[in-house]
Amino acid sequence: MSRLKGKVAVITGGAGGIGRAAGTLFVREGAAVLLVDKAGSGVEHVAETLGANAAGFAADVTEAAQVDAYYHEADRRFGGLDIVLLNAGITGAHAPLEDYPLSTFDQVLAVNVRGVWLGLRAAIRPLRRRGRGSIVITSSIQGASALPQTSAYTTSKHAVIGMMKGAALELAQHGIRVNCVLPGMTDTPMMDRIHAESGAPAQMAAAITATIPMRRYARAEEIAGLMLFLASDESSYCTGATYVADGGILASWASTPD
Repeated sequence: MSRLKGKVAVITGGAGGIGRAAGTLFVREGAAVLLVDKAGSGVEHVAETLGANAAGFAADVTEAAQVDAYYHEADRRFGGLDIVLLNAGITGAHAPLEDYPLSTFDQVLAVNVRGVWLGLRAAIRPLRRRGRGSIVITSSIQGASALPQTSAYTTSKHAVIGMMKGAALELAQHGIRVNCVLPGMTDTPMMDRIHAESGAPAQMAAAITATIPMRRYARAEEIAGLMLFLASDESSYCTGATYVADGGILASWASTPD
């Protein structure tokens, strides 16, 4: 299959569950992929497992110079840029709003909002040189809803949807599409950490699963498949929108009486 044949993609959060699955799928579909993640994440090793059409690059997505550096690396290695998946994110603390640590709030907003904004802004020039492109931003079902005691994460995931809509309006005239994916509960190392922090991981996973109409977590590959659609020319008339993959959670929450 070659839905991305000849395309060059940058994926942030590339060593994590969804980012790694997207990188694997994009390479399989013919793209050259630069996986970006923080130092010490093992992103270089992940890229090695994907073969010659993938490379890893360690960068702090909250630092403008390092964001510029990963785009320069994609151009140096692969000769341009066609697709950007701004997927890096952190969850922050689970705490009541009145007790939420200010330093954690700042860190979550730095990675999940500033990091996306920097990546979005710096992608425009190389994509315009191509004459077209696709930017996909990972939000969350918490970008269209909220859960208690997750104020920083919920705020950040709402923010990037607004960012996406404004960018889509600005960039449509240049042939650059911008969309958001809103994953639900997904079987990734991030969810494993959330389960572990509860002190009763098996019970927490079972309780969450019981709230999902499809009664299971998503596989990371299922979220990556939606990202592939938005990255490919199959979605050539799609911009400024949110795409949910959540097993029916938002439909269920929307229909639950107060």
